[in-house]
Amino acid sequence: MHLRALIWPLLTVGLLALLAVPFFPQLIYSVFVMKTLCFVLFACAFNLLLGHTGILSFGHAAFFGTGAYVTGQLVKAYGVPTELGILAGGLVAAVLGAVIGALAIRRSGIYLAMITLAMSQLVFFFFLQAPFTGAEDGLQRIPRGTFLGVLDLNNDAALYYVVLGIVGAGLWVVWRTVNSPFGQVLRAIREHEPRAISLGYPVARYKVLVFALSAGLSGIAGSLKAIIFQLAALYDVHWHTSGDVILMTLLGGMNTVFGPAVGAAIVSALNHYLDPFGAWVTVIIGVVFMTCVLMFRQGVIGELERLLKRRRPAPPAPATERRPSLNSLSNNDRGTP
Repeated sequence: MHLRALIWPLLTVGLLALLAVPFFPQLIYSVFVMKTLCFVLFACAFNLLLGHTGILSFGHAAFFGTGAYVTGQLVKAYGVPTELGILAGGLVAAVLGAVIGALAIRRSGIYLAMITLAMSQLVFFFFLQAPFTGAEDGLQRIPRGTFLGVLDLNNDAALYYVVLGIVGAGLWVVWRTVNSPFGQVLRAIREHEPRAISLGYPVARYKVLVFALSAGLSGIAGSLKAIIFQLAALYDVHWHTSGDVILMTLLGGMNTVFGPAVGAAIVSALNHYLDPFGAWVTVIIGVVFMTCVLMFRQGVIGELERLLKRRRPAPPAPATERRPSLNSLSNNDRGTP
């Protein structure tokens, strides 16, 4: 059985389970699921760079945190409607991604990754020193407001379905991007960039575009997190968050579309349910990560797909017409009495 044959049943079951979350508060905490959904979108957006274009960014927290701070400030200080604040957070993050991407793609490999890390640290220190961010205390008491002037987001159930819908739309954008001619060019750049250049593709332009798209979706994920917790904190823009999203992507499978979503769910669940262990959570997550790297080289989803391919029976060989040999001919065929 191929993994693609299981996609629609799994998506249906998963969607039904997500829709039912607010009705079972005694089993699962809806705010935890909303936080996980934010990181699902963040990881899948990051994978547009790492898994589908072959670009490693060590500074993606800059876009996640920028979306959170921009949305929080607009909604809190200027009374901007929540939906416009979320959209503005994504747009500002996309512009920042285009600027950082245009600078970073001048180099490749580890040098590109170091440029993204350096630029991310500049963004971190900006939000540390800016007067409106609250420094170490963060931007607090961000009002949730209403969505489209109808849904009161102070109701956790209403907020949950809004977050679910926005994250679903973002994941559709990721899927549509990967399964489009644009996505084909991105994979060509990942596999053999000089050949893509020789075919006439403006590779630099494609890289800046995917940087902007990935950053914009990451900014929307950060904006949603700021609305959920009514807080934009320095941790959202810290390099630790960049490390977390890399871990999620590798754990789930960077050569898949939604593998990072599984990795984000695993890491979020470990952080949530192992919280009583305190600082040991980091050690446990490290052990889980090393185990997966050693045993599941292609990530959880990648290895699952590989195992299903191995179990799938080989297609039958095409029947070919066999010509009888002279030795197989009977006496009558040879014309003897």
